[in-house]
Amino acid sequence: MEDVKKTIESIDEYILNCPQEVQEVLKNLRKVIKEAAPEATEKISYQMPTFFLHGNLVHFAAFKNHIGFYPTSSGIEAFQNELTGYKNSKGAVQFPKSEPLPYELISRMVKYRVVENIKKAEERVIKKKK
Repeated sequence: MEDVKKTIESIDEYILNCPQEVQEVLKNLRKVIKEAAPEATEKISYQMPTFFLHGNLVHFAAFKNHIGFYPTSSGIEAFQNELTGYKNSKGAVQFPKSEPLPYELISRMVKYRVVENIKKAEERVIKKKK
């Protein structure tokens, strides 16, 4: 019999499907992102909670041993010096579940991405007018 994965429809549903001990961390992470990007909308993209503002802003996801945070490659690059203590790749950073999340850093990364996405959207409008 084929194993069918349930499609998650909302961030609330995503969080409720996580282990109890992770739910509070994800709720706090969501709150920090909302405060840093109040104009962003929420959706599920790539089966992960996603904040959208003129394009995907950031994603996050819970894994067995870490919380994945995905501020795109530009977000990682801009904060590379502050991410040296965390496993990271071109577009992602892994925050160990055994440590408190660096909410202040995450907030600054989200705000950086907001400015970046707004600038890109404005550039697209100017380009269209030409």
